Amino acid sequence: MQFSIMKGSTTWRGLPLLTAVVFVLGTTATAHAQGAAANQGGLSPELASARSGLEKYQDPLLAVHDGYLSTVACIDFPHDAMDGTMHFPAGGMGVHLINMQNIGPTLDPAKPQVLIYEPEGGKLKLVAAEWFVPVAIAGDKPPSIFGQTLMGPMDGHAPIMPPELRHYDLHVWLWKTNPSGMFSPTNPAVKCDARGYEVKEDGSGAAHSHGE
Repeated sequence: MQFSIMKGSTTWRGLPLLTAVVFVLGTTATAHAQGAAANQGGLSPELASARSGLEKYQDPLLAVHDGYLSTVACIDFPHDAMDGTMHFPAGGMGVHLINMQNIGPTLDPAKPQVLIYEPEGGKLKLVAAEWFVPVAIAGDKPPSIFGQTLMGPMDGHAPIMPPELRHYDLHVWLWKTNPSGMFSPTNPAVKCDARGYEVKEDGSGAAHSHGE
């Protein structure tokens, strides 16, 4: 925005000078607010509704109560990796809790097959949800949800599942901002606690684990 105020003038294009200044500052503040919202990756109504409905699982014990069982390991990709056509940017995935009762041909925004937690200070903090469908159920056509086609097909991620369990999946980082994108399979902001049971993936199917 370009404008000039003449020396000694009390108006700008017919507006009182104070009003003009308030207008300019307000416009600038609005632009900054809009930019911040864009940087935070504002959620669509459907995603916001899903996050709201899953908020109760901030308590991992409630997730276990509702059928989500821990895979124990905290999955980490220290380096970029490829699994067939799948690209995993360097970053963490976290600890997966999977609900086998939710696995089927239909995807429900309120019932993800997987909840993902980040170990933090001896606790598990909810960071993402994952919608997951085995190839044996979906066939050759990957399902979709939230306007996104699930990624894959890909082999099962050892050691938390058999490599033979080929599947499609979609990670949605509803609670932790992901510099790689809302739907990236990994998040460079997620860290695995070295005191826990960490599994480093290299994309070859050979996982390297570190337990307490």
